[in-house]
Amino acid sequence: MDLEFAMTEEKPSLPDDLRRVLIDEETIANRVSELADEINAAYKDIKDPLILVGVLKGSFIFMADLSRRLTIPHIVDFIAISSYGAKGDKRGEVRLLMDTRENLAGHHVLIVEDILDSGHTLAYLTKAFKARGTESVETAVFLDKPERHAVPVDIRFRGFEIPDVWVVGYGLDYKERHRTLPFIAEMIPEN
Repeated sequence: MDLEFAMTEEKPSLPDDLRRVLIDEETIANRVSELADEINAAYKDIKDPLILVGVLKGSFIFMADLSRRLTIPHIVDFIAISSYGAKGDKRGEVRLLMDTRENLAGHHVLIVEDILDSGHTLAYLTKAFKARGTESVETAVFLDKPERHAVPVDIRFRGFEIPDVWVVGYGLDYKERHRTLPFIAEMIPEN
């Protein structure tokens, strides 16, 4: 979706560390519904339920909204990965903190991710899940920062492309702040 149509000029009351709303609540809801329709169509003929694997913590709101709109049989699971340093800097290394509970072998798997930045996390998960003998592995990414990609990643379902700014809300946080905002907002960089 073209971000120019999603940006709002109306400024709600924002905390002091947020610059502006990039994507408002209504635009998010509309796009999530469109993504659910795309996923329903893409997987309508599969035999077993689609396994959605949400990448914690950032994807949990997107995953909840998306899964409620799916009409195809599906199973919800989660995985926890660490790819940021303690100070929020990107290191490029990926560590598995919590694995899925579902056996992915023989199933179609859809990785649900909040944001595609460097691509290291999605590249790691795609490779790891394919090695488990999955039928297929695809990705649904809520936000994509194409300027930041360091490794190639195929995105099957994309919510929005955004500029290279730090964003929070709708599951995304900065030091655990602003995760539950119902919109996507740009952070004011710390000095």
